[in-house]
Amino acid sequence: MTRIGMVTLVALLLLAPLARAADDAAAGVAWSGLSPQQQQTLGGFAAGWDKLPPARQQALARGAQRWQQMSPEQRDNARGRFQTWQQMPEQRRELIRSRIEQFRALSPEQQAAVRENFRAFRQLPPEQRQALRQQWRNATPEERQNMVQKQRARRAQRRAMQGPPPVRRP
Repeated sequence: MTRIGMVTLVALLLLAPLARAADDAAAGVAWSGLSPQQQQTLGGFAAGWDKLPPARQQALARGAQRWQQMSPEQRDNARGRFQTWQQMPEQRRELIRSRIEQFRALSPEQQAAVRENFRAFRQLPPEQRQALRQQWRNATPEERQNMVQKQRARRAQRRAMQGPPPVRRP
């Protein structure tokens, strides 16, 4: 075998698993490939399973797997959140989807800051949270921008007081 033929053969052998993974992703998930528990969870999709896009099949299969791993309490919480979601007006759901996309577009550091602010907000007493919400609603766009800048300055000041993060050495 020539050197070019050998290099081609090796390249094909190395790329075959990647090609198969891509084919598997494009092919979706066969109903018969789901576990009996996943089939039970996804029973409402059985009749039209083959018509679903492959990405949707994969997402549903992963969701059914997660569902099986949840405790009864976690399942009850998930059901409640889903019912709340279904009862929301479509405009509200679209706003939430948009905000999720905006969050995912943030850098990991910015996402961490948003999470930190959310945790801090949730720890406030309900009356204080409500007062902050009302203050935000009543503010003009310029006042809101000023509030955001003040919050960023406070966060930067806290970080400066904490000092630099420790250096990790292997």
